[in-house]
Amino acid sequence: MALRFAIKSGLAYGAMHYTCSLGVWGNSVQADKLYNELMAQARPHVVSLQKKLPIEVPNLPKTGEVRFLAKHYYNTGVKNTFHFIIMLPCYAGQLIKKTKDTINKSLEAPAVKN
Repeated sequence: MALRFAIKSGLAYGAMHYTCSLGVWGNSVQADKLYNELMAQARPHVVSLQKKLPIEVPNLPKTGEVRFLAKHYYNTGVKNTFHFIIMLPCYAGQLIKKTKDTINKSLEAPAVKN
């Protein structure tokens, strides 16, 4: 058990150390530099795929677009989470009412046909 924990901890530490050394968790300048390096490394592969595939591959998004989309989807997720939390009492009330109605309906004696 302790060995598994040590291995998992070591892997997590290694991943964190590696991503920190790349600049993933740094400031925005480091992240932009890393993104641009990754785009430069991916560009030859994208070009070769464009030649081989019969479909048009879209260009990689610019840094500003990625940042905007990340902020947009993060904010949307936060808004939806808080909306769910606000509506939770209403949802719970609806669930309780449906459960009560279902139980009452199942407990009613069926009409006997003569």
